[in-house]
Amino acid sequence: QVQVKESGGGSVQAGGSLRLSCVISDYIVFKDSRTCMGWFRQFPGKEREGVAQITGPGRSTYYSDFAKGRFTISRVHANDTVYLQMNQLRPEDSAMYYCASSTEAWCRSNYPNSADFGTWGQGTRVTVSA
Repeated sequence: QVQVKESGGGSVQAGGSLRLSCVISDYIVFKDSRTCMGWFRQFPGKEREGVAQITGPGRSTYYSDFAKGRFTISRVHANDTVYLQMNQLRPEDSAMYYCASSTEAWCRSNYPNSADFGTWGQGTRVTVSA
């Protein structure tokens, strides 16, 4: 059973940066690759929305429009961690951010679709002040 745990959230002023981390444990290994991983965020009273995702091998990434040019998803297989580097943060980026794992190496959709992911972390809160 794959487990994921996020960290790195916090409070920052607008224009600042944060790097979120997601440690994967008990993963399923497909030769030299891992599973498709995604970052999502959720605002109070709203559905989770996709931020970015990365394939198991880490060679392909996908971003939601609001994340393009500001956020970067990456992974380091050696320490089983997926990162979300967030730059130029805005107050509207304030949300709970979640890491999620699929059961396949390749991402089913060409955008971060929550239906493609079955394992979720507890989330890490990001607060951006004006």
